Amino acid sequence: MRRLPVYLLIDTSGSMRGEPIESVKVGLEAMVSSLRQDPFALESVNISIITFDREVKQILPLTPLDELQLPEINTPESGPTHTGQALKLLCEKIDSEVRMSTPEQKGDWMPLLFIMTDGKPSDSQLYKEMIPEVKKRHFASIIACAAGMSAKTEPLKELTSEVYSLDTVDSTAFKKFFKWVSDSIGVGNRSIGATEDLVLPPPPEEVNVII
Repeated sequence: MRRLPVYLLIDTSGSMRGEPIESVKVGLEAMVSSLRQDPFALESVNISIITFDREVKQILPLTPLDELQLPEINTPESGPTHTGQALKLLCEKIDSEVRMSTPEQKGDWMPLLFIMTDGKPSDSQLYKEMIPEVKKRHFASIIACAAGMSAKTEPLKELTSEVYSLDTVDSTAFKKFFKWVSDSIGVGNRSIGATEDLVLPPPPEEVNVII
């Protein structure tokens, strides 16, 4: 069975402590629950979660939806936001976890990437260096979310044209965002193979399109 790899990069730096990160957890649970009700997604979607703050770690390796148990997400009290380091780890995981097509077998579908941050990269030089590396991995779509008023959209625009923002970081906004993510994954699941371009569903009113 061909897999649809979905990578979630989540900013867990100090300003996400408390209600914001709890709201992210609620949103993730709703997303997984929604995807599990979709027979197409249940068969093919595999999810990985990478968190980044002063440390970068893959807290969930690429895992089939039916086996997935959401891990604990922790936030430090303060510290830098190593977005560039997160993209570096992402590229390493894509290279080791995603199956490429060979003459003998079909590989996985092109992966999807969702990145959420409430600030800007502290390691901006590495971040800029990793952008072309990420683009070499041929994601079907890269969707970036700037969460809250302090989040900077300019660095995200360098990575992808699909940049969205949330004005608030409460559970309602995150739930709507992750519901939209699950709808987008569902769309991707049906369109893979038919087209190279993933046409996203319209975002909810809480999610603003950045042009």
